[in-house]
Amino acid sequence: MKARVHVMLKNGVLDPQGEAVRHALGSLGFEGVDGVRQGKVIELDLAETDAAKAKATVTEMCEKLLANTVIESYSVEIA
Repeated sequence: MKARVHVMLKNGVLDPQGEAVRHALGSLGFEGVDGVRQGKVIELDLAETDAAKAKATVTEMCEKLLANTVIESYSVEIA
């Protein structure tokens, strides 16, 4: 079973990488980009065959390690 975790900074948290990308896009001639938020995607290959258990396990992984829940939000997809 595969899991995909999307981690993003929470709204209101300054995203200096996203701002640097926005500025660079403007410098390259890409106009009309008002904001960029940069995050990360983590893909996991799991031995678990039960989707509900897999989601619970990955959620626990996010809470303990994969996301800094003070400043980041995350979502989990199981496939």
